[in-house]
Amino acid sequence: MAEAANSIDLGEVAKFEAMAAEWWDPNGKFKPLHMLNPCRLDYITSQIATQFGRDLTSPEPFKGLTLLDIGCGGGLLSEPMARLGATVVGADAAGGNIPVAQLHAEQSGLEIDYRHCAAEDLAAQGAQFDAVLAMEIIEHVADPQGFVNTIESLLKPGGLMICSTLNRNPKSYMMAIFGAERVMRWLPVGTHEWSKFVTPDELYTLAQTAGIDPVDRRGMVFNPISWRWSLSDRDLSVNYAITAVKR
Repeated sequence: MAEAANSIDLGEVAKFEAMAAEWWDPNGKFKPLHMLNPCRLDYITSQIATQFGRDLTSPEPFKGLTLLDIGCGGGLLSEPMARLGATVVGADAAGGNIPVAQLHAEQSGLEIDYRHCAAEDLAAQGAQFDAVLAMEIIEHVADPQGFVNTIESLLKPGGLMICSTLNRNPKSYMMAIFGAERVMRWLPVGTHEWSKFVTPDELYTLAQTAGIDPVDRRGMVFNPISWRWSLSDRDLSVNYAITAVKR
């Protein structure tokens, strides 16, 4: 796969740089991610365990696997993956996130290789991983196809890409932008641009074009009664994730 142009959108990086210190505050600007995290982890761990034949009830089931968390932020996903035994690299283009993530990992007694860099930088170094996480990031990049092409080059043959994002339809606008940013005030206004949301079919096409074959997709649905997120086989109307395997 030819090297892609850098997909970083500097305006998007600046938004998250400004919020870096709040990553580990469950009631701060990243409250939605803290709420979503258990659901995301259920999906990620089950997909990795299935692909690599791992028993999630065993100690450190991901030991021996290498994992890249692109757009790692403060480490909300990198830390659980490290606890499960994976060798984790966390990369983020927003430099302010890295010291926050490093400090929290140190306080938690975890060894995680956090780097202030783009995915393209790692690809240029020839780095490859068993699994690459790209969670809630593709809707913030400048070149989605170039970004997925880069992920393909970062995967070992048979490696997994797990990518989550927001569908693009009227419901996602009402829920993710009007609801989350303007009504609930969960996120600063302007965090998301609806036009940059990606439909499941579009994400499938991006993956297949890059040489990564989709094998699963699942919705993540918020229940306002239980105030919890859950996985859905059918409802991909707002938040969803896909898993794809490198050929």
